[in-house]
Amino acid sequence: MRSKPGVTRRGLLFGSAAALVSACTGRSAPVAAPSSAAPASSPSPLKASITIHRRHSAARGRDVDVVLMTPDGVPSTGLPVCVALHGRGSNARTFMDLDLPAALTAAVRSGIRPFAVVAVDGSHYWVPDGDDDPRRMLSDELPGWLSEAGLRPMTGVLGISMGGFGALNLARRRRDVRTVATCSAALFRTWPDARTRHIFPSQDDWTAAEPLQHVDELPTRGLGVWCGDGDPFLAANRKLISSAKPEVARITPGEHTSEYWRGVLPEVLRFVGPRLA
Repeated sequence: MRSKPGVTRRGLLFGSAAALVSACTGRSAPVAAPSSAAPASSPSPLKASITIHRRHSAARGRDVDVVLMTPDGVPSTGLPVCVALHGRGSNARTFMDLDLPAALTAAVRSGIRPFAVVAVDGSHYWVPDGDDDPRRMLSDELPGWLSEAGLRPMTGVLGISMGGFGALNLARRRRDVRTVATCSAALFRTWPDARTRHIFPSQDDWTAAEPLQHVDELPTRGLGVWCGDGDPFLAANRKLISSAKPEVARITPGEHTSEYWRGVLPEVLRFVGPRLA
C-alpha cells in the first residue's frame, strides 16, 4: 500500500543539526530529531522545510523514506526537482545531517530560482541486486511520488560517493535530466579496483554499470564534478574530468568525509539550481 500524503511543517530551524521534521507515514506521525540551541551570539540559523514520506517500493521490495526539502517560505507545489542520491552505508536522511536544507534556502536567497531537493533510500551502488532494484525505483516509481507531492518531474540529480555513481548512471539513461553533480563520486578505473568492493557479480556487470566505461553517454553541459584532493577516489574523478569534460570541475582540499561534503554542497546547489528549468 502506498502511504497517504503527509503534511509539510514549514519554518524549521537549522544550525549544525537537523531540527523538527514531519514523518509522513499512513498516520502522519510527527518525529522530533535532536537539535542543540545556538549560542545567543551566533547568527540566526536558516529555516527550511522538510517532509518525510514513507513509501512502499515494489522495485526494492521494501518501504523507503522519501525526503522532500524545500526553501523557507516557498510553496512546494510546482517546484522543479533535483534528486539527491546518498552514499554507501547512508540513507536519504543523511542530507539533513549535511545541512543541505539550510544550504538550499541560502541558495534561493542568493537569487537562484526556487527548487526542491528530494532524497530517497537506495543501496548497492544504485544498481540491481537480485530482487532489490533501486535503479528501477528511480526510473519507474519516484516520478509518480513526485507528481503526487505536486512537484514537477526531476530534471537534475546530485550524488555523494556511491550516489555519484548512481547519479551519473541515472543521467545516462534519462535524457530529461538536464544537470548532474557529483561529490567524491565512487568510481572505479579498473575491474580489479571494483572487485574489491564486492558489489558487482562479474566484470561484465561492472562494465555495464561503470560510468567511466560510458563517458560518451554522459552529458557535458550541465555536468559538475567535485572531489577532495585527499579522497581515495581522486584518481577516478580526475579521469572523469579529463574524459567527460564537465562544465564545472573542482578539486579542492578535503577528504571522503561529511565535513568535505557539507562544505561543497552550497556550491553544488548553486550549480544545479539554474540548470533545472
